[in-house]
Amino acid sequence: MKASLAACILFACALSLTGCASQPVPPGTQAPLAALEQGVVPGRTTKAELLAAFGPTRSVRFDSGYEAWVYQSPAGGGRYAEFVILLDPSGVVSKTRSRAPSLP
Repeated sequence: MKASLAACILFACALSLTGCASQPVPPGTQAPLAALEQGVVPGRTTKAELLAAFGPTRSVRFDSGYEAWVYQSPAGGGRYAEFVILLDPSGVVSKTRSRAPSLP
C-alpha cells in the first residue's frame, strides 16, 4: 500500500513538472497519441521497448529509481497532447496518463 501511494505521489510530481517546460521540444519526444496509447501497456512494456518504438524523450529520474517520461503528440494548430509514463525501478511501465492538447 505504501509503495503504491509513493508511486502515485511521484507520478503527480512528474505531471506537475511537465507543465514547467518552456524550452522547444527536443528531438525524439513526439509520437502519435494513438500509437502511445496502444503500444504502452502498464505492467508489461519495458524501457527498452519504449526506446525502440518511440525513441528517447524528456524524463525525470527520482532517487527511488522511478522515472517519468513525457512524449508529446501533435494535435494541430501548434497544440500538443502529452503522454506521461511512469517507469518502476526495474524499468517496466507502472502507469500512464494523457493530457489534453495545449499550446507548447
